[in-house]
Amino acid sequence: MSDTEPMCVEVAYALPKRQKIVELLVEPGTTAYVAVCKSKITDYFPNLDIDKAKMGVFGQTLGTKGLESPKEYVMKPGDRVEIYRPLISDPKEVRRRRAAKAENAKAEGAKA
Repeated sequence: MSDTEPMCVEVAYALPKRQKIVELLVEPGTTAYVAVCKSKITDYFPNLDIDKAKMGVFGQTLGTKGLESPKEYVMKPGDRVEIYRPLISDPKEVRRRRAAKAENAKAEGAKA
């Protein structure tokens, strides 16, 4: 593949009951953000705000852990940009509640 040939990448977004992966050809040097814009994924998910959404490539969140932001990350052939939904609850808080519930059940069992 030459440095000027378009390359194939994917853009993915999923809701609990609906998902879409858009395959597209982009020019070398295309950023993850531009690929998402070109994919027209918002035609399928009109409520999706790509300017606020977190994005990643193969499970690695862009803009964290030393990775470039979506507007800086240059796509490679075969990359898949994933658009992440916001969390509906804090995973740490859920674990705390589950542990407290288990502790209470254990204490109740000991009393019986």
